[in-house]
Amino acid sequence: MTEQAKARLAPGAWVALAIIAATNAMSLLDRQILAILAPAIKKDLGVGDAEMGLLYGTVFALFYALFSLPVGRLADGWIRNRLLAFSILFWSAATGLAGLTTSFALLALSRLGVGIGEAATAPAGTSLIYDYWPRERRGFVMAVMASAIALGLGGSLVLGGVAAHWWDATHAAGSSLKGWQFAFLVAAAPGFVLAGFLWWLREPERGAMDGIATPPDPAPFRASLRLLASVTPGFHWASLAKGGSAIIGRNLGALGLIVAAMAGLTVLSDALSPRPPMVLGAWSINPHVLQWSVIGIGLFVIVNLVQGLTLSDPQASRVIRRSPTLIMCIAVGTLQSSINYGLMAFNPTFMIRTYNISMQETALKFGLLSAAIGIIGPLVWGPLSDGLQRRFPGSGRAGVALFTMGVSPIMSFWVYTAPTADQFLLRFVPYSFVLTGWMPPLYAIMYDQVLPRMRGLTASLYLLVMTILGMGIGPYVVGLLSDASGNLRMAMLSVNAAAIPIVGLMLLIGRRAQRDEAALLERAG
Repeated sequence: MTEQAKARLAPGAWVALAIIAATNAMSLLDRQILAILAPAIKKDLGVGDAEMGLLYGTVFALFYALFSLPVGRLADGWIRNRLLAFSILFWSAATGLAGLTTSFALLALSRLGVGIGEAATAPAGTSLIYDYWPRERRGFVMAVMASAIALGLGGSLVLGGVAAHWWDATHAAGSSLKGWQFAFLVAAAPGFVLAGFLWWLREPERGAMDGIATPPDPAPFRASLRLLASVTPGFHWASLAKGGSAIIGRNLGALGLIVAAMAGLTVLSDALSPRPPMVLGAWSINPHVLQWSVIGIGLFVIVNLVQGLTLSDPQASRVIRRSPTLIMCIAVGTLQSSINYGLMAFNPTFMIRTYNISMQETALKFGLLSAAIGIIGPLVWGPLSDGLQRRFPGSGRAGVALFTMGVSPIMSFWVYTAPTADQFLLRFVPYSFVLTGWMPPLYAIMYDQVLPRMRGLTASLYLLVMTILGMGIGPYVVGLLSDASGNLRMAMLSVNAAAIPIVGLMLLIGRRAQRDEAALLERAG
């Protein structure tokens, strides 16, 4: 395929972009709506900030990360639009379940289901849209995806706050249904409609836009289940056995280190902020034990994946392991996600608690503002990163990401120390605009480091690491520090410490991204 041919869009590219973007928006809406509803849920269910951080991040994170692996592998071999349609039906039903729950245990079960359902969104969506759009315009594509995410984030605040307030004001007296439960039911409804559009979306030729022939996978479901078994603790030893006793010994050694580290973190967390046990069905469990047990399981899954991949797919393992740029991009995205999710989980609570404003006012003002800036920002930064990449190959996109991730933490101290709610919102505009610029260039760099057949797997690997160590830790740490100190502002600002290693890694990415991308076919063998 000529470069001129590859520069053209595949038929239906704009329609596909709109539908996949809408899927991303719905994913974040159903995921993030918990943030605006948290104060009401805490009051009704009698839980603290640490438990809400666990519910927002950790419970969702493990199953989202774990199931992103088999569905990512399935996305690399099966019909991606059908996979996305089934997924959105599942997570919409799980969101609806939250509207019927009256206990923390059932709410946790709902979040677990949302995590499983949403696991296909990024792997299948990214793989699909990259086969509609050429390499030269993927910064723009990722900008649209980032804007859709912002729309979902802002929309979750508006929809959740307004729906909950309306129900409580007009129907709560004559109904056992609470406003926050009604908001979950409303959030679930659009997903059933969107699934129909996904079902009829055209499946493009895999790899055509990159000029890399990709033959059909003869058994994608078998490969997906094999991958799930290879990373699931307990079952994975059967997969590792063919690698010999040495690889099993290394696996057991890693397990011992993880158990020791998680036990230490549990003791430290309990000393910082003792919490009453949570009742999950017939069991009673310390929330700190649950938190670090889940993180430990996630870390062990990462170890299993890395080891198992060397045996099951040596080519993919080579391509990933021999790209320092790819590994550093995953690390940067994980660190940045710990900042973003740590702040996003508590932004509504911070405004309500600090400035003494209502849930509805917070939802309307902050939700609409964050959605607007989140949509506009990536659409500026994405094309800008494409233009700079053409002029400065390798370092153009990295420079944009470095600027946005290096400057935004400094600006956050100015934002979160605002004396009034209006000042907070005014300062949030430039801060949010800068912050929105990191995702389009970083993701474009990352996915260009692998073969087309590996993009679903790469997205899953990234999601696994980012979700467990970013989403799974960021909100919980903020909630833990808030409970321990009684100072939510300090707790939120503390997560910006992750920006220090981010800056160093981005400088390295800018130096070698082009070199690693040029060596892709050599790495693939």
